[in-house]
Amino acid sequence: MASPAGCEHYLRRCLLKAPCCGKLYVCRLCHDAEENHQMDRFKVQEVQCSECLTLQQAQQSCQQCQVQFGEYYCNVCHLFDKDKKQFHCQDCGICRIGPREKYFHCEKCNLCLALDLRGNHKCVENVSRQNCPVCMEDIHTSRIGAQVLPCGHLLHKTCFDDMVRTGAYRCPLCMHSAWNMEDHWDQMDKDIAQTPMPSEYQGATVRVICNDCQTHCSVTFHVLGMKCAGCGSYNTAQDGGLVQVPNPQPEADTEPEHEEQDERRSPDPH
Repeated sequence: MASPAGCEHYLRRCLLKAPCCGKLYVCRLCHDAEENHQMDRFKVQEVQCSECLTLQQAQQSCQQCQVQFGEYYCNVCHLFDKDKKQFHCQDCGICRIGPREKYFHCEKCNLCLALDLRGNHKCVENVSRQNCPVCMEDIHTSRIGAQVLPCGHLLHKTCFDDMVRTGAYRCPLCMHSAWNMEDHWDQMDKDIAQTPMPSEYQGATVRVICNDCQTHCSVTFHVLGMKCAGCGSYNTAQDGGLVQVPNPQPEADTEPEHEEQDERRSPDPH
């Protein structure tokens, strides 16, 4: 059991009686970590006060000793916690960390997003109902914030930060660049200009497909990267083998042969 202050996930002074197995846990996450099944938080009906141990209907304060179970309480999610400016989003169906006035619910994405993304993000229908493609854990009900990529897909913010630290820059789902890469592409232009290819590869081209704009094109081959002819991105994938320009063969000197033929055809004056 946890201390009266709660657990590693929430600060609260009560235990939830799991509707599935009748056991007492500080929160659904603690329950799910110990049991071989998951607790449905919406079906919780009873809680036990951590101070006086009175079992009672779920509510914000103890009916016996009046201790407050949590600064914030949602009677839909049965969420007790310290005040983090939480709010219950009816469309999401769960509580979100606020404040409410800084978020809006995108109906197509079916997710609460920061206000600065209103009209400024690519919508992907029900995107939050998919698991994070990095850790494969749920995004919609996660306590970890979500990172919206330019392609519209979501990652846990912590997974996105780990991806950046390792140098990965592509969305794990669609391979689109995960942020503005223009400065990086400019640097690659300079690096390639300063790194000429060996003579046998000079002039070689290759077919590529751009992961950012989906353009198919033939571009100059270079080991450091192939630049999309459409948008200038180096986020490309090779779409065929190298096409090398053959070295031009020197023209054969045919004049002696003509002379010999003329000599053979000339009559012998003797």
